Amino acid sequence: MKYVPTIGLEIHMELKTKTKMFCACLNDSEEREPNKNVCPVCLAHPGALPVANLEAIRAVLKIGMALNGEIAEISKFDRKNYFYPDLPKAYQISQYDQPFVAGGYLEIDLPLESENEIPRKKKIRITRVHLEEDTGRLVHPDDGKSTLVDFNRAGVPLAELVTEPDITSGYEAQRFAEELRSILRYLGVANADMEKGELRCEVNISMALEGADKYGTKVEIKNLNSFRSVGQSIDYEIKRQTEVIEEGGKIIQETRGWDEVKGETFSQRKKEEAHDYRYFPEPDLLPMAPKEMFNLEEINLELPELPEAKRLRFMKEYGLKFKEIEVLVLEPAIAQYFESMVSELDTFEKASEQHREKRIKLAYNYFTNDLQSLMSANNIKISDLKIDHENFAHLIDFVDRNMISSAAAKIVLAEMFEANRECGDIIKEKGLIQVSDTKDLESFIQKAIEENPVAVEEFKGGKDNALQFLVGKCMALSKGKANPRVIQELLRKNLSK
Repeated sequence: MKYVPTIGLEIHMELKTKTKMFCACLNDSEEREPNKNVCPVCLAHPGALPVANLEAIRAVLKIGMALNGEIAEISKFDRKNYFYPDLPKAYQISQYDQPFVAGGYLEIDLPLESENEIPRKKKIRITRVHLEEDTGRLVHPDDGKSTLVDFNRAGVPLAELVTEPDITSGYEAQRFAEELRSILRYLGVANADMEKGELRCEVNISMALEGADKYGTKVEIKNLNSFRSVGQSIDYEIKRQTEVIEEGGKIIQETRGWDEVKGETFSQRKKEEAHDYRYFPEPDLLPMAPKEMFNLEEINLELPELPEAKRLRFMKEYGLKFKEIEVLVLEPAIAQYFESMVSELDTFEKASEQHREKRIKLAYNYFTNDLQSLMSANNIKISDLKIDHENFAHLIDFVDRNMISSAAAKIVLAEMFEANRECGDIIKEKGLIQVSDTKDLESFIQKAIEENPVAVEEFKGGKDNALQFLVGKCMALSKGKANPRVIQELLRKNLSK
């Protein structure tokens, strides 16, 4: 008997606005002083009235357009009633039956069957995108004797996206969340950093027999703080629920957490029935007509080139494989840096299409391997990188024209990383220009041959490794300045005489 999973996601996204959702307090996720950005509105003092943040509403409309959603004719806010210590009003201003955005979809990439192919797509439908306010944050001191509440986050604009139950695996859920984060960053409406709680995923999952006419019992997984956790928790839960059913047990409707260390979910609380939040229209905020309040055509024109369109364009323009492009497109700042660097590289010489692709692949390798390794080791983001794209392009040009060796390029790049010094100045200062003139290299060739007769005989006997040994000797004699490709050609020519 085959059991199939049905999975839906609820994703909360803190919006990057200047102020909170219903008051003029700063929306500052970096603020570390507790309860600094608060006022009578977000602390729920009697008589304090909310005023909707138009910047946040505009951001949600932009998200809806990017995700192919339908903008509501009329939208309203509602009160969602529940009690929790970090909810000062004992209700949350949210949206229930008339959200700003209804419907829509996001296409995700299915696993690659071959590195050279463009992946197949799967369309994940979106139920809604609505707007609400965030709650405060509970702080648990080390003494374990109390719990404190920081209301700096209370009232921060929070967009919530709900998917249809179209997801069938941990991979698909993880890919959806990753692609959504990229879109949010390209739109500039959210930082969407999961580690900081700016993007939070909740999973609803059930198992049923293949072909069954109704879903199985729903289990909710909360407190997932990374994309990896989203994928792994779902895969674990599919396995756990399948085993329970096959052993004659019964799945309980409950909320479960994810233990990152053990790699398994655990029960948090049972939910026999869905919560009754007693939604009713927010009396202090009038219904809104988004299409009349905002110029939707203007918002639509503001939409940037989104990740999927950029992937296809980069593949066409740069001759890179889809898997290579993915590394560049994931973050808008990385894509912008690489694109600007290639544009600068193109100004150095009018290369043939084949040579241009070779130069771009060379730039890609140095960018994704050498430069990003330096960034990772020093915990540096692309926005904090000292090397500007023009200087990086100059370095690639030096390597492409065989003016410096690969080893020298790594030395120069490390110095450029510390301070954005011109790569040409560093090369000149350290005497790293590669010698390619055959007349200058002949003395190294002759000396290496004279001093290593055994290697010469081995090469003549058919051992190609002996040639690499001799190349190494020539490189040592030239103190690393010789062009190894030219050295190899000259050695073959001399040894064949």
